[in-house]
Amino acid sequence: MNPLNTVYLVPSLLDENALETIPVYIIDTIKNCQVIFAENERSTRRYLKKIYPEISIDNFEWFTIHKKENEQVGVFREKIKEGKNIAIISEAGCPGVADPGQLLVKAAYELNVRVRPLVGPSSVLLALMASGMSGQQFRFVGYLPIELKEKTTRIRELEDESGRKKCTEIFIETPYRNNQLIETLLNVCRPSTLLCIASELTSKNEFITTMSVLEWKKLKIDMHKKPAIFLLFANIN
Repeated sequence: MNPLNTVYLVPSLLDENALETIPVYIIDTIKNCQVIFAENERSTRRYLKKIYPEISIDNFEWFTIHKKENEQVGVFREKIKEGKNIAIISEAGCPGVADPGQLLVKAAYELNVRVRPLVGPSSVLLALMASGMSGQQFRFVGYLPIELKEKTTRIRELEDESGRKKCTEIFIETPYRNNQLIETLLNVCRPSTLLCIASELTSKNEFITTMSVLEWKKLKIDMHKKPAIFLLFANIN
């Protein structure tokens, strides 16, 4: 293991006002870095100024990884070879978990450099914790297909797998398509299947509820443009 430098996986805010979700030691970590690989440089600069107002933001070397992760691996390797400490910061939550960063981490291990994941909010894990569903067997599957026929097929596959394996299926959607996804879930899933919707986590408008599909059908819910996580568990006796 190379003792000269470290790659830090730095959590960010899920809600810009929830500063209490970021541990104080994150500031000391940032002070100890010379290079930042950020999913979005502009929002990351704003985030760091929010948690550490005295920071000299232009003292860091900045590299953007949004849709450029493959391109930036070479640069990342060079910065490691220069002996610099590196922070990887994704847009919301934790790098490498439903966010970019894993390719850089892989490169770090190939160069025998220490990698330190730091504690912070993960929307996937927070939603799972609060869902009441299985935390022993779960799978995050990312985005579902956009086209209705493919989406319907995928939902049925996830529901069947959940029933067979007693597994919680976790997925997300682009916020402006949340309501369409909810409608499809309620139309496709069995009445007894459990559905958890967790939105705007860590914010003052946080919403987390788990009910059967039958119970959800009795409600009118509007999740349009709200960041949300969806969890499904086939409740088969």
